[in-house]
Amino acid sequence: MSKIKDFFNKIRHEYYTIARILAFAAAIVLVFWQMPRSEKFKYEFEKNKPWQHETLYAPFDFPIYKDAETLAKENLEALNSVDPVFRFNSESYLLAQKNLSEKFEAQWKDNKGDHDLNWRFVRHVFDSIEQSGIVTYSKEIDGLSPGSAVNIVRNQVVQTIPFESLLSTKAAAEKVKQLVAKAPYGINRDFAEKILLECLKQNVSYDTDLTQREVNRALQSVSLTNGVVQKDELVIAEGEIINDRHFAVLSSLQREYVGHELSSNESKLILLGQFILVTMLFVLFAFYLKRLWNKEVYSELKKINMILLLMLLMIIPSFWIMRLHPSYILLMPVSILAIMMATFFDARLSFVTLVFAVLTISLAVTNPFQYIFMQLVVGLTVIFTLRNQRHSRISYFMASLFIFLMYVLVYVAFCLISGSKIELPTIGLLALNALFTLLSLPLISVFEKVFGMTTPLTLLEYSNTNSPLLRQLATDAPGTFQHSFQVANLCEEVLYEIGGNALLARTGALYHDVGKMRNPIYFTENQHGGYNSHNDISNVESAQIIISHVMDGIDLAHKAHLPEEIVDFIRTHHGTRQTEYFYVKEKQEHPDEEIDVANFTYHGPIPFSRETAVLMICDTVEAASRSLKDPDSISISKLVDGLVDKLIAANQFRNTDLTLRDFETIRKVLKKKLMSIYHVRIAYPE
Repeated sequence: MSKIKDFFNKIRHEYYTIARILAFAAAIVLVFWQMPRSEKFKYEFEKNKPWQHETLYAPFDFPIYKDAETLAKENLEALNSVDPVFRFNSESYLLAQKNLSEKFEAQWKDNKGDHDLNWRFVRHVFDSIEQSGIVTYSKEIDGLSPGSAVNIVRNQVVQTIPFESLLSTKAAAEKVKQLVAKAPYGINRDFAEKILLECLKQNVSYDTDLTQREVNRALQSVSLTNGVVQKDELVIAEGEIINDRHFAVLSSLQREYVGHELSSNESKLILLGQFILVTMLFVLFAFYLKRLWNKEVYSELKKINMILLLMLLMIIPSFWIMRLHPSYILLMPVSILAIMMATFFDARLSFVTLVFAVLTISLAVTNPFQYIFMQLVVGLTVIFTLRNQRHSRISYFMASLFIFLMYVLVYVAFCLISGSKIELPTIGLLALNALFTLLSLPLISVFEKVFGMTTPLTLLEYSNTNSPLLRQLATDAPGTFQHSFQVANLCEEVLYEIGGNALLARTGALYHDVGKMRNPIYFTENQHGGYNSHNDISNVESAQIIISHVMDGIDLAHKAHLPEEIVDFIRTHHGTRQTEYFYVKEKQEHPDEEIDVANFTYHGPIPFSRETAVLMICDTVEAASRSLKDPDSISISKLVDGLVDKLIAANQFRNTDLTLRDFETIRKVLKKKLMSIYHVRIAYPE
């Protein structure tokens, strides 16, 4: 039982280590599971360049596929060889014939002359024109010339005739007039022309289905291949220049590798190789995070999970594209990973994460060198774009534009090197890729909420002094608002010098004293005139009101839905110090009594980052500097040094990574800024 208990205790103590291992193991399994299983063509080649690999023999039988240009040309020739199909409507002809007979009999009784002679003439002209075919207009016949050959289906019999043999409605009317004009003696010409024009009907129409069937048959007759390469046949010798024939054969072999059926042993070897490579990449990435990167990222499980999830969101869809439609791999917006990482973390970690993700995806793509080069160049462009701007929303649109430009530049450069044709559809894919990167904006909001992290975009929104909580602070406690604004400026300047998240510290400083809104008149900066509210209550009550502004601030921040990273500045800016003024005053008024220090002590916690530590220092120094009657360089220097030393002695910074050099820099910056605020001249040496 003791061994089992020890085992579970060990698991409990090593929970985060085990959770990190499981997270990386899950990522490895998912990536390995989703990888395409086809054998990968391992050679890279370019037309008119030497074959830089060993002599290659065909590993199996495969056809030589025609290139896209040749295939398009042959398809066009096949389409041009197809004659359009028209159908003669016998039923329409018979109905028109019946209509002619009925109208002739009905209208002849009002005319004089030989009935039979006129009927025979009208019937002869009618049959000659109707049998020639009167074609119904459709847009498909616009491109046909008079000499174009067409197929006409009449009573299930196909006959090829020139298109000019078919009559339009206008041509049929003109032919009627010509034949009637040549009518023999005894024919009532006006009557014959009138009855014929009324009864002639269109009886030939373009047959879309039959024509399309002929088109499909013609396209199917075009062979996709141009010969076959037998197994063990020489494909290309080492050092040989890759001509058009070699390029066609190598491209065909590369294409066949995707659908080639593997033997059981081949499949096992490929699986083993893929597992080794994927495991190696993720283990190296974990090693980098733990050994070569700051411990903050590796120690926080949520950050590890977030980074791995971002990588999987790029890797697994890329694998599916390679499975379903490899030519669309450039449509996958891998740059979203660089954008997201640059937003939540810094440039170095962003680039390294992108490198590992792209290397993993390259295990499945057909041209890994070009793919890796393109993605890394574009990723670096994204990181530099976002790094040099303050992550405003316009910077993400600018990044999307730069992504498209860099994609096109790299693509065109590779086309020029290889002598390939620049394809407009490929540029269209790259444009869509760049457009899809704008999906990072909603993704950032989702990841902020899911993983409880704050981005510069959010910090910029909260640091706006027109935000509701800050506007309320400016109205209810104007002195506190001005104090917070000055502290925010000091924090920003200090962190620019010692390194850190200046925007986070500035935002946190603006909110650190919002709790004073609950009782603003009990804080010196909000008191006007000689009246002091603390004169009417005990020292303990005064201390409790002062101390309560921390908990009140946390409560107000939660109600305003501020991120926890900002709330941390509120809860740590006084650490575990005492309200010394009221503590000393209580001791002086009750010298013989034992004073409970807890009544005068803030509840903490103490600062745990350089940003929260800098806020504590700047808050203390700025508040104390207001008590200087005649501020000069000497008094300001003594004030800053004394307060910083006192905070260090109180062990308020033991959980931070601030160094002695950092503290010296902090002193210098604060002295310089305070002298600037109070318009103190620097004392020059004599």
